[in-house]
Amino acid sequence: MNILVTGANGQLGNEMRIVARGSADRYIFTDVTEQEGVETVRLDITDLEAIRRMVRENQVQAIVNCAAWTNVDAAEAPENRAIVERLNAEAPENLAIAMKEAGGWLVQISTDYVFGKEPYNTPCQPNQQGTPTGIYGLTKKMGEERIIKEFSPLPAPASPLPAPPLGECSVADATSSSLLSGNEALPQRGSGEGAGSEEGLPGGYVIIRTAWLYSEYGKNFLKTMLNLTASKPQLKVVFDQCGTPTYALDLARAIEVILHKPVQGIYHYSNEGVCSWYDFTQMIARLAGHSGCDIQPCRSEEFPSPVKRPAYSVLDKRSIRETFGVDVPYWVDSLQKCINNIKNDSL
Repeated sequence: MNILVTGANGQLGNEMRIVARGSADRYIFTDVTEQEGVETVRLDITDLEAIRRMVRENQVQAIVNCAAWTNVDAAEAPENRAIVERLNAEAPENLAIAMKEAGGWLVQISTDYVFGKEPYNTPCQPNQQGTPTGIYGLTKKMGEERIIKEFSPLPAPASPLPAPPLGECSVADATSSSLLSGNEALPQRGSGEGAGSEEGLPGGYVIIRTAWLYSEYGKNFLKTMLNLTASKPQLKVVFDQCGTPTYALDLARAIEVILHKPVQGIYHYSNEGVCSWYDFTQMIARLAGHSGCDIQPCRSEEFPSPVKRPAYSVLDKRSIRETFGVDVPYWVDSLQKCINNIKNDSL
């Protein structure tokens, strides 16, 4: 299989490079930036014609879209709104168009930030109504909706109604245009919740929402806290936002499984378990052996932000486990592995 990975120099993209090393598939890694020591093909995913050309020339059968605007606070700045929407909504639509034309599959990485406005206290379901609180979450939700719309089957053209006798008209005749307009919601080929197998379909989409992503690569919460707990005598970390961390390598491995037997729909993937950012930081310090930092819990209002973060965004992973049989490790176990890798690389 020929697989194109966008945003290949980010956290998840770099983990996809690791997965690709042991794969018989052909991976094409693209980004708009270069990374020392690895091959990267330049591709601007806001340019539909460039995507079409890349897909055609490389006979791409699947795209994994790891590219996005992810700076949640900066997304709120009015001067950034246009580029955020281009990257998070228009670009996924472009990828969907190209894959639909080629009969291929699009794996779109989305976020727990599509939730947050409503108060939740149970894990969020894939078919749950999204309620984003900021521009980042809103544009990621728009991206999901545009992908689904692109792959939705078009309604069959309506048969013309026989003309009534001259001078006659009925209520049904007067309203027939609205009844046949195709404005009603169309059934999807899969929902991720109890959907049947979509094998044999000429392409489609798999949307995977994830949360609290970290890895050995790039800038992320884990690496920031490793530095701060080693260098600061005291830290305050919010305890009133709960979710689940996701080791990007675990997600990359799940994507590899999904690519070989895709079932269209929306799914959730993070590691298992629940914690607050305070708990996450405490565990980072403990596993790293950083005992000299006094980590204290605090409320979100002590760190003002232009965006209200989801207070509870634990994701229900039942459908992705049942549909694909993927492994979903406990968050502490995966955190230990990542910290060990970071330590070993620094030796």
